[in-house]
Amino acid sequence: MTITAEPTGFATELRRWRTLRHRSQLDLAIAADTTQRHLSYLEQGRSRPGREMVIRLAETLGLTLRERNALLLSAGFAPAFEDSGGLDAPRLEPVRTALRGILDGHLPYPAVVVTRHGVLVEANAAFSLFTEDCAPELLRPPVNLRRLALHPRGMAQRVLNLPEWGRHVTESMRSRLRASPDPEQERLLAELESYLPRSEPPGPDYLGFAVPLRLRTEAGELRLITTLTSFATATDVTLAELHLEAFLPADEPTAARLRSRARTGQA
Repeated sequence: MTITAEPTGFATELRRWRTLRHRSQLDLAIAADTTQRHLSYLEQGRSRPGREMVIRLAETLGLTLRERNALLLSAGFAPAFEDSGGLDAPRLEPVRTALRGILDGHLPYPAVVVTRHGVLVEANAAFSLFTEDCAPELLRPPVNLRRLALHPRGMAQRVLNLPEWGRHVTESMRSRLRASPDPEQERLLAELESYLPRSEPPGPDYLGFAVPLRLRTEAGELRLITTLTSFATATDVTLAELHLEAFLPADEPTAARLRSRARTGQA
C-alpha cells in the first residue's frame, strides 16, 4: 500500500536524520548495505526508495518506531508498526497485567511506568513516597513525573541534593532530545531548568550527574538509585515508548526505612 506524499519529503527527512546521527553518507550506506551513490540520489530526491530500503535505513539510523513510521509516510508508504494509542487499549491488557505484577513485586520500593514524555501511566503503592506535600495541581492527571520531581511545589522541596540530582534529570532529557528532537519536550526542559538553582562549574571531583536521589522524609533521609527498563523488542508504538522506572535503596538505612514504612501500611 502506498500513500501520496510530497516528493522531496523523504529526501529532506533522510538528510535530517543522518545529520542528527552524525553519520557520513559513506558510513550510512555501508551500514545499510547500499551504495553511497544510491544514498546520495535518495537525499537529492533523484531516486525513490523502496519500502524495504526505508525500513533498513530507519533501523540503521536507530529511529524509534514512531520515527520509522513517519519516515515511511514521508516516502509514501503506510506505517509498519501499530500504535495502540495508550496502555488502556484492550489488546495490551496482558501487558498491563504483567506490568502491575512487576510494580507490586518491587514493593516496598517505589516503581512507576511512564511514557516517553514522562507522563505517569502506572505506579505501585510506594509511589506515595514521592507525592507527600506536593501541590494538588501537580497531581491532577495527566501527571508529568519530571515536572513533579523538579517543581518547587513538588518533590523538589524535599530533595536534599536538588542541584546535582536535578541536573541528572535534565541532562538525561537533553541527551534524548539530541537523538530525537521534540519541540514539546524542549519547552518542558526549559521549564524544568528554570526551577533549578544556578550551578557552579564542575570541580575536580566531578563524576557526572548520575547521583542518588537524597529525599527528606519524616522517617529520615532516603537515598535512592534508579533503574530504567524499556521494551526493546516491542512492535507496538505505545508499548515501545513506555519506560519502567524502579527505585532501589542505595544503602541499608534506606532499605530499613522503606521496609518499616510498608509494615505500617504507608505503602
